[in-house]
Amino acid sequence: MLKREHYLSKIRDFYYVNSLIKVLYGLRRSGKSVILMQIIDEIKESGIDDDHIIYINFESLDYVNITNAIELNNYIKSLVKDKKTYYIFLDEVQKVQDFEKAINSLRVTNQFSIFITGSNSKMTFLELSTDLSGRYVSFRINPLSFKEVVELTNTQKEDYFNLLLDIFEWGSLPQRFIFQNNDSKENYIRDVYDSILLKDVVDRLGITDITSFNKILQYILETETRKFSTTNVLNYLQNNDSKVATDTLYKYLEALCSTFIINRVYRYDLKGKAVLKSLNKFYATDLGVKKIKTNNKEINYSQAFENIIYNELIKKGYTVYIGKTKDGEIDFIASKDRNIKYIQACYDLSNEETRTREFNAFDTITDNFPKYVISINKEDYSQNGIKHINIFDFLMNDDF
Repeated sequence: MLKREHYLSKIRDFYYVNSLIKVLYGLRRSGKSVILMQIIDEIKESGIDDDHIIYINFESLDYVNITNAIELNNYIKSLVKDKKTYYIFLDEVQKVQDFEKAINSLRVTNQFSIFITGSNSKMTFLELSTDLSGRYVSFRINPLSFKEVVELTNTQKEDYFNLLLDIFEWGSLPQRFIFQNNDSKENYIRDVYDSILLKDVVDRLGITDITSFNKILQYILETETRKFSTTNVLNYLQNNDSKVATDTLYKYLEALCSTFIINRVYRYDLKGKAVLKSLNKFYATDLGVKKIKTNNKEINYSQAFENIIYNELIKKGYTVYIGKTKDGEIDFIASKDRNIKYIQACYDLSNEETRTREFNAFDTITDNFPKYVISINKEDYSQNGIKHINIFDFLMNDDF
């Protein structure tokens, strides 16, 4: 089993902090449950016995009778036999109504170190709850990074390119690497998507027009990396016999983002120094889902390349925007710890005209924050203080 050290290293400092709830959230089947089990293993290794570890997976029928905060609170307290700390692990806890109230009730006793996971953005909006505001730390869990896939598959450096193309096509959900046959991979990814659709979109969010929902997703995935236009989507739906109202479109977009199928990236006006709420872009959390929800048989390498760079920046802890300049745009503005990096993503820089276009994109930026162009090329095309980076150096380097 792959040990997801990137996430464990961030969570470890909080294992024994009872005053803060540890929240793991992200796309279904991205590995949250596995990370919970790895945390449990590490806590056991520290000397905590099994009697003081309580694990509940709300996807299991064994716990179907726990439906609300009171039942959850009472069940956990029924397992407490002494005054020592108990370590509580609640997997997919969003299935329990008002779960925040139970968690806060347990937290205030200071006898529980609580870890929870969820596959809906309710897990990221806990600050809206007066019960848990300021009383939790959250960690977004993504599908495997390229570096993690290299470790999982024991891929050698000379095979990195083929592995990258494989991820472009099938994505990097952990369990999909079990399957060698393409039909099996596709069936597995469809099962993941159907699970999201049924459990999160239909059951929790109450969306019933699945045909329009899927067509909106298809449009976004086929046009990702382009500026998003509400008018274009509505026209596309009308031309495909799925007319929806504007407010319905926004509701469906929010559902797609809140279930982590796609990610919305806002534009930042470098001249006006402001975040723009219009003309944003969307990127797929997993490229395998993109494969099964679009009609394109051929991989769009440029789109996939830009998408994987975005996902890697998020994994590395950056806040990411699209940069609006006077004459155009920068693919990514990546911000972390008050530091900014400007990034252009270009699959192939071997053409001189392409290089000129990508490097000149930075011309109107006058500050001294570092600027990068990332491509598949091994040659070093760095120029005028702008650094060119090979994609594998970027994906394999945790310190970027």
